[in-house]
Amino acid sequence: VEKRAAYYEKAGALRDMVQNHLTQILTLVAMEVPVTYDAASIHFEKEKVLKSISPIRPEDVVFGQYTKGEIEGKKLPGYLDEPGVNPQSKTETFVAMKLDVTNWRWQGVPFYIRSGKRLPQHITQVYINFRRPPVWLFESMGSCQIHSNALLITIQPIEEFALLFDIKIPGESFDLKTLPLRFNYHEAFKNIPDAYQTLLYDILTGDQTLFVHSGIVESAWKLYTPLLDGKIPIHPYQAGTWGPKEADRLFANGALRCMNL
Repeated sequence: VEKRAAYYEKAGALRDMVQNHLTQILTLVAMEVPVTYDAASIHFEKEKVLKSISPIRPEDVVFGQYTKGEIEGKKLPGYLDEPGVNPQSKTETFVAMKLDVTNWRWQGVPFYIRSGKRLPQHITQVYINFRRPPVWLFESMGSCQIHSNALLITIQPIEEFALLFDIKIPGESFDLKTLPLRFNYHEAFKNIPDAYQTLLYDILTGDQTLFVHSGIVESAWKLYTPLLDGKIPIHPYQAGTWGPKEADRLFANGALRCMNL
């Protein structure tokens, strides 16, 4: 949290990242195609997604707080040792949760959210795991492991997306390797404006497409406020890891990957 302890102690990971940034990404992924490309239509579809999310069960949420550890050879203090942090603080620095969007398109498809401080990398990704085919044509071709295809969208630190699929390694044996078909914005275009440049330009031109409507904010808080009653335990995790081991059970199906392509 560096020098932001005065703010972070009152916020925590759920308020700081989940209810705004990650929720906006979730709604963009899950929303239906709007009738027209304008702010009102997009806000309408995003709010529909939030209203379709079932009440979040406490057992589908994991809170964590980092302890001292190491990243890239640098020793780091635990959250309770950071300047300005209450030594008895119960503020969460990590959140993982499973969400159910109960509409016609997404019924039965789990959505996972994960955000935390002092993780191994500063990275923002959307990982979409496609359904496995009903018939595995190559199931009898030895002991090779076949993965579902996936779409990986990286938002930070670089903007790119990749379609991941299995390729047969040349040779007599039937061995597969997951490889990306990728597109990188910075390799294709020069002078890409940063996020704040884009938002400032939208303010000057009156374009509200990328901004949040009050109804979306209210719907998000209705979802997350019940999780702030202090009843969800906070598990320790070492700085430099991907969070507490208790979060692994949410991702036990292997649907979540973090990849640098």
